[in-house]
Amino acid sequence: VETEIYPMAGQTDPHVSLFSPEEVEFMAEDELVEIVPNMNMEPLNFIAGDFGRFIPQIPIQVPLWLAVALKRRGKCTFRPPGWLSVDNLTQVLEAEREPQSKFQALPFSYVEIARLLFDHARDDIPDMYMVRSLVEDIRDVRLHKLENNLGTFLGTSAVKMENVSAMEVNLVRPFARRALEAFYKHDKPEVVADRNTRSSRQPREANDEPRRPLRQR
Repeated sequence: VETEIYPMAGQTDPHVSLFSPEEVEFMAEDELVEIVPNMNMEPLNFIAGDFGRFIPQIPIQVPLWLAVALKRRGKCTFRPPGWLSVDNLTQVLEAEREPQSKFQALPFSYVEIARLLFDHARDDIPDMYMVRSLVEDIRDVRLHKLENNLGTFLGTSAVKMENVSAMEVNLVRPFARRALEAFYKHDKPEVVADRNTRSSRQPREANDEPRRPLRQR
C-alpha cells in the first residue's frame, strides 16, 4: 500500500494530529473480521450494509464494530486474522529490524484492530500476551524507522511512503505538513508573496466599493 501525505488545508493547529487516537480507532472499526456465531439469526440491516444470516458454527465476515457488539453479548467468537499470529508477527518484526529495510506489509489499521481484539476477544487469541508484545515491538520499531525516514525529505508537493499504517500517517502528518509548506515557500517565494499580497488587498478593495443606498420602508 502506498500512501501520499499532502499539506492539510483545513488544519488550524499544525502541532497536533488531524485525528485523535479514538477517531482513528473508530474508523478502523469498519474493517471486516471473521467471527463464528453461536446463534441462529436473520440478516441484520444497517446503513453500512446487510450482514448475515448468522448460523451456528458457520464463519462469517462482519465489520469489527458489529463483531465486538456480538462478542459482548456472548453471541460469537472471533477468528483472529492470519497476520495476528506469533509466527507471522515474529517474521515481520525480524524484517522490520533489518538495516535499510522497508516497512513490512500489514493491515492499514493493524494497531487499532489488534487493540480492539486484545480488549474484547483476548480469550480467542492464542498466545495473546506474546502476540500483544510483538505488536508493541513492531509499532516501536516502525515509529523509530519513520522518524529516521523523515530526515530524507526533499522539496516536493507530496510524500509517498509504502505500507505505513493509519496510526503512523496520523502521527507524521503534522510534521510533513509543516515541512512541505517550508519547502514550497523556499522553492517558490514569489508565488507565496503574491498570494499574501492579494489576500491583504481583498478587504481594502471590498471597502472601496460604492455603498448601495438603503431601501426606505
